[in-house]
Amino acid sequence: MRSCQTLSDIAPARPSSTVVVVRAGTVEPELFMVRRHAKSSFGAAYAFPGGVVDDDDAAVHEFCSGLSTIQANKRLGVRKDGLNYFSAAIRELFEESGVLLANVNELDEDLAGVRDSLNNGSERWSEFVTRNRLKLHCDQLHYISHWVTPISQPRRYSTRFFLAELPEGQVAEHCGGELTDSRWITAHDMLEAGRAGAVELHFPTIKTLESIARHKTLEALVEWARSCVEWGVTSMLPAIIMRDGKPDVVLPGEKDYPGLRT
Repeated sequence: MRSCQTLSDIAPARPSSTVVVVRAGTVEPELFMVRRHAKSSFGAAYAFPGGVVDDDDAAVHEFCSGLSTIQANKRLGVRKDGLNYFSAAIRELFEESGVLLANVNELDEDLAGVRDSLNNGSERWSEFVTRNRLKLHCDQLHYISHWVTPISQPRRYSTRFFLAELPEGQVAEHCGGELTDSRWITAHDMLEAGRAGAVELHFPTIKTLESIARHKTLEALVEWARSCVEWGVTSMLPAIIMRDGKPDVVLPGEKDYPGLRT
């Protein structure tokens, strides 16, 4: 039997951004992945750097380079606030990995110290960006997917996934606190680790890794990412159902995808 929910039962999905940072590997492209603390809302799963869109992200639109407000909205398929997702992606990537998609060679600041200040809340993103007249390289973010948390969950997110190449000369390293580990790894190896039970991976992460694993060179991977918007990015709203006494994830159009009562 299918379980249905009314609209009033559904928690709102918070706008979020996540970034798949890639670099050339010895065999296949490598991805930077982080593991969150077991007590975080995501558990001790490996994922890509990212987080929720902050109100402060709307304050830096004038510093977004390579992408206008209209272009951002069109690219994401939203009516407004598209640049907020790009700003959040760059901010969260910097906070969690230290990688900054901006004109870092022109800065005269201790970026490690700035990163610590952002993470501990003693400085705001807009303050850092405005003080340095920072040029945020939004055009280096390639929009590849949109995942929305199942409506059955009490804490929900509407997450835009982006892919970006690791800028030359920069090093990715996870911050402390919520993140406990990080690694550069191929999509194939991370999927194998997940299947073996060596790491925990959430469903959207698995599907993203499966898409990336199809591309054997960095050039092919980036070309695919650049073409995603042209081919169309579908918003994915999975559902969690019970099958043979165990929870299972299904996608729209698949058998047993539940209905919704209005």
